[in-house]
Formats: sequence, structure tokens, C-alpha cells
Amino acid sequence: MAASQDDIGRRFSLEGRVALVTGASSGFGERFAHVLAEAGAGVICAARRADRVEAVAEGIRKAGGRALACVMDVADRSSIVAGFDRVQAEFGTVDVLVNNAGLSAPAAAQDMTPEQWQSVLDVNLSGGFYAAQEMARRLIAKGQGGSIINIASILGHAAKAWFTNYGTTKGAVIHMTQHLALDFVDHGIRVNALAPGYFPTEMTNPFFESEAGKAEVAALPPKRLGRIEELDGPLLLLASDASSYMSGSVITVDFGHSIRLS
Repeated sequence: MAASQDDIGRRFSLEGRVALVTGASSGFGERFAHVLAEAGAGVICAARRADRVEAVAEGIRKAGGRALACVMDVADRSSIVAGFDRVQAEFGTVDVLVNNAGLSAPAAAQDMTPEQWQSVLDVNLSGGFYAAQEMARRLIAKGQGGSIINIASILGHAAKAWFTNYGTTKGAVIHMTQHLALDFVDHGIRVNALAPGYFPTEMTNPFFESEAGKAEVAALPPKRLGRIEELDGPLLLLASDASSYMSGSVITVDFGHSIRLS
């Protein structure tokens, strides 16, 4: 049976959903917040920087969407719980979670400090787990399903010098995604991951603008960085009912970069 354009549109619609994006003050998170709002979701923009995250939420509201700024530090579990409490009171139960908050602290492994190791672990891995756990507990209490999207990386698939802490956490995010998918399957909560390749963001731009960065980009299979809008489709797929039979999946968005590295 052929699907109509209206049917396809409904499958990707997020009308009536409440989506929380961590790390929403810039980069991927800022873009993801706008994309989810344009698809109809009420969006909670969560991050540590109050002024930046409020500006993102205000931009969504000016564009006609629904958005709430929420100061949240995912390295602090109590901050996550307090944020979900506030969102539940003001916006309703979160049923789409984008675990996007991330930290990078490059160093050679022999020189890496305990703080460089632990800070990346706390944000990239533990923060994502506690946010997913908090969302799932609330959905399970209501008997309601949802979708969790963990932002991994191609460095979860392949190694890169000076990124032992970052790559280790992103590999762990991929495995966490699969384990959570099994734990939550009976509750209708799907858990998937996006593994982006190289994209320009506030965090990565200084490197990509350097001579070493330009040389690395020139060696990529497409000879260019990804464009941030090229993540829109995969994000909406995983957030919406269009992926209703997907859980435990990892979508790699890198134009063959990690295939070449493997």
C-alpha cells in the first residue's frame, strides 16, 4: 500500500511531544532544539550557561515554537533531577530526550590528568545515563513510552591519538545505548544513538581552522566537513514514530569516514 505525503508527515511529526536537549546552548544542541521545535515538540533547552540557553529558547519562541530554558549541569545528578522536576511541573513529562551534552579534553594518555579523565567521563557518559534513567523512571510511572537519542561519535568506533578519554566515553555511550534499549523495551521506551563524524561547532572550530585541521578535512572521503543540517533527518527519524521499530541502533553520519578508519 502506497503511503501518502500526509501519512509520512504524520510519522515524522512531534506534535504533542515534550523534548529535552542537553548541551543546548550551542553547536549540535542548539540546532537540535530548533529542529525538534519546528517538528512540533515543546522543547526544553538544557545547559549550564543560563544566558546562552535562554537565548536559544527565546529564538524558538520568536519563531512560533514552545520552549523552556533550563539550567542543568549533567555532571551533577541532583541538577538533572531538579531540572526534570521543573520541566514536569511547567511543561509535562519528557518523552523525547537528546543526550547531547559533551566535553572534550584532548591530551596524550601519559600526560592526562585525573581531572581530564574524570570530567569527560562525568559529562559524556554518566550524565547521559542519569538523564536517561530519570526520564525512564517518570515515563514508566505513567505507563508511557518515549525515545532517547544518545549522541555518540565516530570516535566510539575508531581510535584517534590524544582522545583516549573522549573516545572511550563515546564507545561506552554506544554500548550503553544497546543495554538501555534492552532494559526499557518492555516499557515502550526506545533508545538509539547518532554517531556524527566531523562537523563544525563552537567546540571543534579552532582545530578545523588550524593548518593541521585543514589537512585532516582534506583527507576525509568527501573532502569536506559535514553540514550541521545533515543531522536533521537522522535526528527526526529517531525522535519520531518513523523509527517505531528501531531500538538499540546506532546511525553513523560521516560520509564513510569511519569505514575508511576501520
